[in-house]
Amino acid sequence: MPGWPRISAALLFALLAEAAHWFTPQYPALHYAGMALAVLAIGLAGLGVYKSGLKSLWRLQLGIHALMAVAVTGAFLIGQWPEAAMVMALYAAAERIEDQAMDRARLAIRALLQLAPDTAQVVQSDGSSITMPTAEVPAGATVRVAPGARIPLDGSITAGHSSVNQAPITGESVPVDKAPGDAVWAGSINQEAELQVQVTAATADSMLARIVSAVEQAQARKAPTQRFVDRFAAIYTPIVMLLAIGLAVIAPLFWGWGWLNAIYQALALLVIACPCALVLSTPVTVVSALTSAARQGVLLKGGSSLEAARLLRTVALDKTGTLTTGKPALVDWQLLTTTVPAPQAMQLAWSLASRSDHPVSRAIALGLQEQITASSEAEALLALPGRGVQARIQGQTYYLVNLRWAQEQQLDSPALQAAITAHTQQGRSVSLLATATEVLALFAVADRLRPEAAEAVAQLQAMGITPVMLSGDHPDAVRAIAAQAGITQAQGGLLPQDKLQQLQALQQQGAVGMVGDGINDAPALAQADMGFAMGGAHSTGMAMETADVVLMNDDLRRIPATIELSRRAHVVLWQNIALALSIKAAFFGLALADSASMWLAVLADMGVSLLVVANGLRLRRIG
Repeated sequence: MPGWPRISAALLFALLAEAAHWFTPQYPALHYAGMALAVLAIGLAGLGVYKSGLKSLWRLQLGIHALMAVAVTGAFLIGQWPEAAMVMALYAAAERIEDQAMDRARLAIRALLQLAPDTAQVVQSDGSSITMPTAEVPAGATVRVAPGARIPLDGSITAGHSSVNQAPITGESVPVDKAPGDAVWAGSINQEAELQVQVTAATADSMLARIVSAVEQAQARKAPTQRFVDRFAAIYTPIVMLLAIGLAVIAPLFWGWGWLNAIYQALALLVIACPCALVLSTPVTVVSALTSAARQGVLLKGGSSLEAARLLRTVALDKTGTLTTGKPALVDWQLLTTTVPAPQAMQLAWSLASRSDHPVSRAIALGLQEQITASSEAEALLALPGRGVQARIQGQTYYLVNLRWAQEQQLDSPALQAAITAHTQQGRSVSLLATATEVLALFAVADRLRPEAAEAVAQLQAMGITPVMLSGDHPDAVRAIAAQAGITQAQGGLLPQDKLQQLQALQQQGAVGMVGDGINDAPALAQADMGFAMGGAHSTGMAMETADVVLMNDDLRRIPATIELSRRAHVVLWQNIALALSIKAAFFGLALADSASMWLAVLADMGVSLLVVANGLRLRRIG
């Protein structure tokens, strides 16, 4: 496949050939110059395709290259050599774009492995640590992970308490508190305190490596969508060839035609049958639809993606960052004591939360900020790893902590447990404001449903498409968001390979789309018949490169709109095919009736081309 410099030069020469053809009536000398420019354009952009097409015709393997060879030859026969040059140059450009898209996907897969650090701090028997390449650390070794660092290998915590951001792997919306015995994965981020992790899997067997393998295998199984013209050419081209040969041979033998006249009519039939209109109308229709989608903030990676959307029967959606905003927010709070009034409890909680970098604390501080009229300075702030923070405010120590701290201090009660359970069943994370002797209030934080999510789900259902949710988040959080969105089928607690398995099961019932935004969604996005990636600030490049469609404005309503556009584009394509074939069939009849002429053939070919192109351009007005 030629590179962009040769393709650009071919497009330029094709345009010059068109100009020469236009002025030939006034300046006949331009005729041969224009033909030379057209031949040069074809040689630069598609000589390999043309040779391959001729070989395919010789072997009776009538695919897209054979169709291109027929189109170019037919265009030259009717004197439309600029058209032949432009068709070949545009085809070469489309092939080049497709190759580059595959290259970007392969680069994104390799970049995924860079999430895990190249080196690890391996603990020695005397308690010291040495730096080793991650790839050389064996299973069973213990590594030390500093606060803020990425965990280098899959393992189990042996010492330390901290919160770990697992969003790159599981898609969970908030960091997860980790203690000795808990599993951690390479590429996740240790946030608060030093951890010691016993390695359970070498680099080649880590969760990241398995994600990469799953993406590559899914892409290998996912054959590129066969173009309609390929399927059509396998039937159309041999029929036309046989008709032309039959007319040239049979007409003189059985109908009394002269041999020269029969050959002329056969040539006219081939000219009429030239598939230029079909070759031009299909990309025009597809590009018009892609342009319409782009105006709506939807980037489709080529015509195969546009074609696949109309076939979807199920759409699987991730939760965090897809159906939800991906940002924890304070959704409720509750005073649990009469010791302090509600305004003071809010002020105390804000003073503690505003001094912490934990996402849950930041959500509490932001949620309370507008209601705070006065606040007290928090002094002697101290992080409690895996539990929360404490500080002195106006001479008294207050705590903003989780349930584990309350249980350790024996401050939990049946009433407190019931209040917390009511929130956790809705998928919320609960923080407690307390003193050393009493729990004062609880604050519930949760990821919020996108404003347009329920509308998008309803639109999918109205189109006969079943929405399901597949998430790595806690099942309670998944059920709560599913209920708000109107989704009846939802599963939580899924690792990347689990999502992949669920998607494969859904594909037994028909074509499935997958919508996601994270690296953990990449295997499912690759396996899906059509992958939709959220394109906002919180999405990963891996998800966007793996997917077939990118929603640049993160508007879920664009998914049903894309499917509807695909359906309309399919109708227009069939209209163009029917229009082209019906008009050509009429001229076939003229040729068989010994009434065709070359100028009528030119009129038929160019007229049909203009009609189907105009019809295809209608899609640009959608949206």
